[in-house]
Amino acid sequence: MTDNNKENKNVSVFARSEISLESDPLEEIFALNLGDFISEHLISDELVQKISKTKVDKLSSLKNQLKELIGIYSIDNTLKILGFSSREDYVIYNAIAKTIKQMLEIDACHVFLSKENAMGLDTTKNDIVLVGSSLRFNDDIYDAEIGYKYDDDSYVSRAFKEAKILEIKDCDNVDDFKSILMLNEDNVKYYIAVPMYNNIEKVGVIVVENYSNKKLSEEFIELLSITARLFATSMALEKLTETTAGLIEQEDVTVLQLQNNRAELTALIGDLSSEQQYFVEHLAKAVDAKSSFKNNYSHTVADLVREISTQLGLNEKTKDLIYYAALLRNIGKITLPEELFNKKEKLSQEDWEKLQNHPNVGVSILMSINFLSEVVPYINYHKERWDGKGEPEGLKGRSIPLGSRIIAIADAYTALTTDRTYRKAKSNEEALEIILSESGTKWDPELVDFLIKMKK
Repeated sequence: MTDNNKENKNVSVFARSEISLESDPLEEIFALNLGDFISEHLISDELVQKISKTKVDKLSSLKNQLKELIGIYSIDNTLKILGFSSREDYVIYNAIAKTIKQMLEIDACHVFLSKENAMGLDTTKNDIVLVGSSLRFNDDIYDAEIGYKYDDDSYVSRAFKEAKILEIKDCDNVDDFKSILMLNEDNVKYYIAVPMYNNIEKVGVIVVENYSNKKLSEEFIELLSITARLFATSMALEKLTETTAGLIEQEDVTVLQLQNNRAELTALIGDLSSEQQYFVEHLAKAVDAKSSFKNNYSHTVADLVREISTQLGLNEKTKDLIYYAALLRNIGKITLPEELFNKKEKLSQEDWEKLQNHPNVGVSILMSINFLSEVVPYINYHKERWDGKGEPEGLKGRSIPLGSRIIAIADAYTALTTDRTYRKAKSNEEALEIILSESGTKWDPELVDFLIKMKK
């Protein structure tokens, strides 16, 4: 018996294996496929020694797991919004502000980060720093060091500290609203400060403004709130992946350290996944809220898309991507005037052009949101036709992505069976008859057959 074993002779077997592995011994037992153990007297000293010898393999296995995780959830699949070394890098925040302005149809958007998160701008005297704006500036906005102290009695500081949305519906009648002239806030009538925070920390504030008293709808405020949390969670994940990469390279790293890191990383990945799903769903609701379609039309289309995808036996990731694409296929409508969708009279040529071009606008917005880039092809080609006479590129037959073909037929069926401003909904039988008559011209014949079998 070694000296270590002599010292640990009177220590519990569980405790001895923990000393050996610097980790939870039960996990090692399950990793060895030795079954469920309900009491420690079933574990022999020989087994403890066997478990101890797996330490090197366990370290290697954990490192490989972590490398895979940080590879999957790298900046290519989330958002690169931290770690900038120069002011020029912060142009991405201007793009974020402009995208939010476009999505919400507001007059201005500004993004503030805490000084700790505004690397490259951390020489500022402020605690909360302006890092991006939808406004155009002649000079470098960072030279002006626009921002706030934590203890300022400003709406940005309060929203940050309280992690609460603050809304001013009429700035002219609010005595404590202090405008920043460089941000044109002397013209602001309507103002919302939305905190950016995650389950770990508060990171900043998104401000949206209107120069009239036009208010944001409930759907848009919720969308803005989720957008703020999505960015904050992406920041946290980005920080943790960088920490993880450094930890893997440490020669003296322990199994316990890697396990703790893995637990934090997987929890944060789960948070990000949830935030992404909420973002997509609320973006779809915001689109529906602007159009004549009510009762969660986009979700109805997306649910039918998932049903068809399941019947086709597609894998879970592909089903999710097509589902998200179905929810967001009309995202371009979020940038168009609400009255355009609620017109009951004949549309003008200009109106038609706006409507026909809306998928391209939507694709531009989605390309600004990195994690959704995989759904772009499905959205971009969902107006193509089986006979090659569709848009935008006249793709024909199976050259059209399968996801786009599924979305197209699900959208057509749902539109036919939904009330519109200019006609009543058609019955299930009438809708299927119309779609069948267009099989092989507009729609994929195999998908038409699938739909008819599902709906009859």
